[in-house]
Amino acid sequence: MTHPDASLDAEHSPLFTGSRPAVLHLHRGGTSVVVDLEAEGGPAIVHWGEELVDSTAESLAGLAVAARPQRVSGNLDATPRLTVVATAAGGWLGTPALEGHRSGAGFSALFEVAGVQSNGHRAVLALVDAEARLAAQVELRIGESGLFHQRLTVRNAGETAYTVQTLQLAFPVPWDATELLDTTGHHLRERAPQRHAFTFGSHVRESRRGRPGADASLLLAAGRPGFGFETGRVHGIHVAWSGNHRLLAERTVTGESFLMGGELLSPGEAILEPGASLASPWVIGSWGDGLTELSHRFHDEWRSRPQHPRRPRPVTLNTWEAVYFDHSLEKLTELADAAASVGVERFVLDDGWFAGRRDDTRGLGDWYVDATVWPDGLHPLITHVRSLGMEFGLWVEPEMVNPDSELARSHPDWILRGRLALPPSARQQQVLDLAHPEAYAYIAERLHAILEEHEIAYLKWDHNRDLVDAGSGPEGVARVHAHTLAVYRLIDELKAAHPGLEIESCASGGARVDLGILDRTDRVWTSDSLDPLERLANQRYTALVVPPEMLGMHLTSPVVHSSGRAVGLDLSAAVALFGHFGIEWDLTSADDDTRARVAAWIAVAKRIRPLIATGRTIDVDGTEPGIDVRGIVAADAASALFTITQAETSAAYPAGRVRMPGLDAARRYRVAVLSPSGEHADAAQSVLEWTTFPTVMSGRELATIGVRPPVQLPQHSTVVELTAVS
Repeated sequence: MTHPDASLDAEHSPLFTGSRPAVLHLHRGGTSVVVDLEAEGGPAIVHWGEELVDSTAESLAGLAVAARPQRVSGNLDATPRLTVVATAAGGWLGTPALEGHRSGAGFSALFEVAGVQSNGHRAVLALVDAEARLAAQVELRIGESGLFHQRLTVRNAGETAYTVQTLQLAFPVPWDATELLDTTGHHLRERAPQRHAFTFGSHVRESRRGRPGADASLLLAAGRPGFGFETGRVHGIHVAWSGNHRLLAERTVTGESFLMGGELLSPGEAILEPGASLASPWVIGSWGDGLTELSHRFHDEWRSRPQHPRRPRPVTLNTWEAVYFDHSLEKLTELADAAASVGVERFVLDDGWFAGRRDDTRGLGDWYVDATVWPDGLHPLITHVRSLGMEFGLWVEPEMVNPDSELARSHPDWILRGRLALPPSARQQQVLDLAHPEAYAYIAERLHAILEEHEIAYLKWDHNRDLVDAGSGPEGVARVHAHTLAVYRLIDELKAAHPGLEIESCASGGARVDLGILDRTDRVWTSDSLDPLERLANQRYTALVVPPEMLGMHLTSPVVHSSGRAVGLDLSAAVALFGHFGIEWDLTSADDDTRARVAAWIAVAKRIRPLIATGRTIDVDGTEPGIDVRGIVAADAASALFTITQAETSAAYPAGRVRMPGLDAARRYRVAVLSPSGEHADAAQSVLEWTTFPTVMSGRELATIGVRPPVQLPQHSTVVELTAVS
């Protein structure tokens, strides 16, 4: 019943114990968290934000006292406050951290501190409720970049089963943070931003899809009114979990304002037998003066992990939109030749290679190479791809099954369901119960066998439907929690057994994007939409949490399959440049001139890979409607790339100046247009002066004054390269 790495013991690092302080101060990476250990009702976080300069015991005690609420008329004699494990038994009438019961009784819980361990940036609070026969552990950790992590574990110390209904963590935010930002969306349009006033009451975002879902909010943020990417104090939280989850923002009439997140448990999903424990997923908070600073904390910490992909991200061609299910060795070797000729480094065979899979109505679960299409197996194709100097990748969807498959016919009891009838169908498929030991063993054996037989460097791991009414069978138990943990275990097992294997998390595009899955995979497929204009917002708001080198971004065919929009190659390539670059296009249909232009863009993508993998993302506020400006600045600020995209016509013609912030204010930069394909502005337009005569400007001038952008037709993008000259 636990999450990975959950334990009621301290993590294996040099935590120390001593006399318990009245106030705990954790700090690292520019962030401080202050916990009042003697607050009424239990430990309470009284500060999360900028690192405190004055952190003497006296000043910390003063901060704790200043945060204690006064008694007011019409309320409890001691005004309730938000504690780290807030419950109604302590007087808290807002959303609780823990809810549970023992067969309908024993619902009340109130914890007191039994022990504290801390080493300056990490702490473990041991809590007990002897009357309720419960123990809890709150883990607080500040990462190197200043991210604030929280996890709550509860253990049943009684002699009867205890059912956990709710287990979630609260992050207090400043009282003047009165505007909320989250995201919503659907297939082909994930992570569309939306803003709300942060008024009294609760704003709740829940995912009940068994995965985060295309409509899920990757981040829930609260900030000062009008906060943007460049300015405005803002705090945000993310739930690092790939199953059902909840995010909420709550403002109470007792002066508390907080964000909260955790797993959303189905009825009966978390029943703890005596001695058993359940841990929440990690909930991770970031803050900054503007969303850009908030996002950099996520990027910096994720890049510091030992398992983070270090080698240059291989330029990838995926075959889906090139051939769909029309597989033949002749066609695919021709496509591989075309891919290699333009500089592709990884060739990924998508859906359609396994037994009976001639369309999306059948075959899922029968993970054997289809002998009717591939009489000699995949070896001839893989040998050809590798002879061209490319890695080979393969599409799989291990969690799913078509009812029209040998697997489903042989083992219908392996399908997730809550009733005799199957759940509503989606893409003609159902979901395997990987928490079922035999189902797990079968899928694990098939994946290991495929990887052992073939030279496969990469799995495109798809997940093309929501988990609906997901249980262990008729009159069974809810299974999303256990299934999600099984998926994690399977991925971890494959990675351990096949060193160097990379895995992409794809879920109908971007429906499973979270730091739980990304802690064990190497990139996400940001969206099934390859329309570069649709991708602008999607990529910007996904990158609030995910580092750009982990975002799959591909240039697409001249007519986008998902939207039918005709797009120029340069626009498509420029929008895909600030991520893990690739191609989703039948290059055999492109003429020599077009392939040469693709090759030129790939050469640029390879050249700038170190910048993408280590640089800082920049999103520019205050641009004229219709113009999008974003960039990546090197960690040492010696170079940068910006794109200026004319998504639609602007009111001014020609447009006014655009700024390029994030550079070293004191240094001077050469500013030039990067035009890999050799295309320039329409001959009817005047020549762009600072391109003809490359200009040199200071970082301060570029950030505050800017340059007049090139005149572009709608749906065009210009890449600007900046190089420090002094």
